[in-house]
Amino acid sequence: MDTPRVLRDIANVLNLSTPLGLVLGAVARGRFRRRSSLVIVDRARLPLLRASAVTVGSVVIIPTRSLEEAEARVPTLMAHEDEHAWQWAYCLGLPFVPLYVASMAWSMVRSGDRATANHFEVQAGLAAGGYREGQKRPVREGIRRLLRG
Repeated sequence: MDTPRVLRDIANVLNLSTPLGLVLGAVARGRFRRRSSLVIVDRARLPLLRASAVTVGSVVIIPTRSLEEAEARVPTLMAHEDEHAWQWAYCLGLPFVPLYVASMAWSMVRSGDRATANHFEVQAGLAAGGYREGQKRPVREGIRRLLRG
């Protein structure tokens, strides 16, 4: 038994992030499976979701593809998503959402993409998640570029 992951998964149930992930997976009419301590919902139909996968608590939602297809494209994807499950736990659940959005906004200012300077994506491993690390730029330049559109 992997005690740390069991405790993480219990924390994610108690902080309501895993129940939210299960509801999202059901609404998306995905296929539910288990992989290690994670619940995988593949072939999910969620509008506007353009990522290879999204983790909510200890639930990994994979839009449109099967788990096998997603791993064929990004072999280390599940290790990356497992790190996001830890982040949901240490952020105490739903506070992860605004923290992630703020980190994504910061990354857009610093690099022009949502991952390069996003603390959560960097901590989970950019390459493991299938991201390319972009160039960071001065904050002033980033703000100017965002304002210009």
